[in-house]
Amino acid sequence: MIDIDIGITIIDVHGMERGALELSDLKVFVEIAKEGSISRAAESLGYVQSNVTARIRKLEDELGVPLFYRQPKGVTLTDKGEIFKEYAHTILNLSSEAVTRVKETSYPSGPLAIGVVDSITCLNFIDVLADYQHRYPDVSLSIWTGNSPDLLDKVLNHQLDGAFVIGNFDSPYLIVENIQDEELKLISQSSGDDYPDLANTRWAVSPIGCPFRRILEEWLQGEGISLGNFIEFSSLETLIGCVRSGLAATVMPASALTGVYSQLGAFPVPEKYRYTQTSLVRRKDRYSSKAFTAFSQLMRESMK
Repeated sequence: MIDIDIGITIIDVHGMERGALELSDLKVFVEIAKEGSISRAAESLGYVQSNVTARIRKLEDELGVPLFYRQPKGVTLTDKGEIFKEYAHTILNLSSEAVTRVKETSYPSGPLAIGVVDSITCLNFIDVLADYQHRYPDVSLSIWTGNSPDLLDKVLNHQLDGAFVIGNFDSPYLIVENIQDEELKLISQSSGDDYPDLANTRWAVSPIGCPFRRILEEWLQGEGISLGNFIEFSSLETLIGCVRSGLAATVMPASALTGVYSQLGAFPVPEKYRYTQTSLVRRKDRYSSKAFTAFSQLMRESMK
């Protein structure tokens, strides 16, 4: 692994040199901002705490402004610190991309970090993943699962090369490519002819931020019903298992009804709320490696 440490000279308003920023100092700063604690950042980086404290004080001296508010139980970013964090992420990302592009082979290889919403992982994603790894064994894959807002944050913060998310997103910093349109269904244990009584149904939902939960809430509100009788699950597999047991109903893509779930009841959702889309998002300013391009192409082909 090539380790590059670049010195960036700081010039004050009088034209005098204040010092030179180093990538290692930026990494320390970013880790403290992420952890909200100097001690936890030191532990994460494998440094002694006094070293981390000295580095951040040196960085603040070079910049001439405080980056953190020191508090009894941790630190928080100042307004200047928030601004500096965005530039620090960009500088670190560009340095990493420089190494990647110089070292990149003519075939997909190297590290690749992809985010995936849970509803995709319960479909044929694992099969596609296995196919991709078989085709490109020199790629070191890291798969992150979570809800769409969390994954979008990780893409914007350069923690992921890209992410598969559900819903519509509009950001000047993102490239959004529609991968697949999804039809939503009201899913329950019963597959009979009687449509569930919405007002007296217990619902199985994911935590706030899940697009399916948001759609369900909007639908019920349109019917004059509040989402009050529900059970919240952090695991999609557990949520579907709850529906299968007859404990609750949910709203989910019809494509989730595979395998042991194929016998569950699926009822139509009103046209206004019936469709959503799965998209692949990545930062506009992030270099798209051969590994990422091959991965997105394989996913698109698998969802046709």
